[in-house]
Amino acid sequence: MKIKKIVWITGGGSGIGEAIAKEFAKNSYLVIISGRRIEKLKKVATEINKKGGECFSLKMDVRDFESVKINYKYILKKFGSPEVLVNNAAVTYFKKFTDTSISEFEEIISTNLKGYFSTLKIVLPKMIKNNFGICVNIHSVAAIKTFKNSSVYSASKAGAHAMTKCIREEVRGFGIRVIDVLPGTVETEMWSKKDIKKLKSSILKPKSVAEVVFTLVNQSNNSHIEEVVIRPQNGDL
Repeated sequence: MKIKKIVWITGGGSGIGEAIAKEFAKNSYLVIISGRRIEKLKKVATEINKKGGECFSLKMDVRDFESVKINYKYILKKFGSPEVLVNNAAVTYFKKFTDTSISEFEEIISTNLKGYFSTLKIVLPKMIKNNFGICVNIHSVAAIKTFKNSSVYSASKAGAHAMTKCIREEVRGFGIRVIDVLPGTVETEMWSKKDIKKLKSSILKPKSVAEVVFTLVNQSNNSHIEEVVIRPQNGDL
């Protein structure tokens, strides 16, 4: 029996994470999705499994390093070492800088920056030992382009982007690929239904991002597409 490759996706209960989970599952990966909202995760896993895929859900908070560590140990024991990590968990508040509270700042930075640090810190030693691994980090064009009412989100994404670029150079010699994906506006829960309707011509579908991620992960072993920017055809907001 062919052993399935394992992909671990954070923030897999909706939006881009859900779409990536479904894309990998239909292509015969064993999919593990984690996040804070276990009911949403279970719903995604059930839908995938009913269609013949193999998906498991885990409650985890990327803001809490111990939570990440405990869940990774469980994954290793039950499933084995993931060949692919997809860092996707993210939050934001669309507010002016002067209206953003300290608690909102801390939540955004802890999720979008510390969360990526924690998962990469946990998985990389095993990938280095195995001399193989793929880490996909879902950032945002906000990391490289200026948008109003998005200062802290942009800072968190720019910080994560800079961090993962450095990590790429540190682990390149161990057969590990670190891939940065910077999508433009995507139809996710970050936006209200009213906003999505208004932004219809300037918004990406999560499935479009998921298809690109799958292609990047499955590129030829002797190549390394390091960074991809995905924007709506009609441009950004």
